[in-house]
Amino acid sequence: MRCQKEVAELGKYLYCIIRCQQDRTFNEAGINDNGGSIYTISYRGLAAVVSDTPVKRYESTRQNMMAHERVLERVMKEFTILPVRFGTVADSASLTQDIHRLLENRSEELHQLLESVDGKVELGLKAFWRNEKAIFEEIIAENATIKRLRDSLSGKTPEATHFDRIRLGEMVKKALNDKRAKEATKILLLLRPIAHNVRENQVVVDSMVVNAAFLIGKNREAEFDQAVSNMNEALGERIAIKYTGPAPPYNFVNIVVNWQS
Repeated sequence: MRCQKEVAELGKYLYCIIRCQQDRTFNEAGINDNGGSIYTISYRGLAAVVSDTPVKRYESTRQNMMAHERVLERVMKEFTILPVRFGTVADSASLTQDIHRLLENRSEELHQLLESVDGKVELGLKAFWRNEKAIFEEIIAENATIKRLRDSLSGKTPEATHFDRIRLGEMVKKALNDKRAKEATKILLLLRPIAHNVRENQVVVDSMVVNAAFLIGKNREAEFDQAVSNMNEALGERIAIKYTGPAPPYNFVNIVVNWQS
């Protein structure tokens, strides 16, 4: 007996929200990469940018994340966008109506958010110590208590100095955090006046000094570029700068959709 092939339920994957009165399509492959188009579902001046997709949970793989980001960057060339959280899929029997209801119920919020990021881009900046060993030596030279404790451990076995080594590690970590905070303050002090908003994110490795995102007016992007360039030249021997963007305003807008509400 021949089994009938099961047809996967179709939903709509949401990428972002834009201001748009008319239906639009975009020449860009969607997250499911099935050759389908990226298009808008509009309602009273707002539109969700979507693509057709099997109803499933999208894993946060590099491939999926890059596909999501490519669509945002394509739409951003023409529109101010509000990024929708990665993996958001409308999957009910009334997909278009659900999206209309989302745009209607949150219309005031969405218009306010669009106004807050209109004419602006996100730029990212990460700063790293170029030489962690040199920074450690600075800490030793600047702190007599740490230096004495470090010197007192010389020639002794790890077993005999176990607790002193733990104490030394804690003292060095605190001193490193203090030094990082001072350097970060200097960097942000130079850049913050150019930005509409700044988001300081968590530093994720010991060598990282700053992990920040800046919401910058497009009319001041060149000024911000120059400020970063000047700072990179001034700090180049001590701190390495990684500068990215322009990008969608991920750090300043992240639309989360609860279809049940």
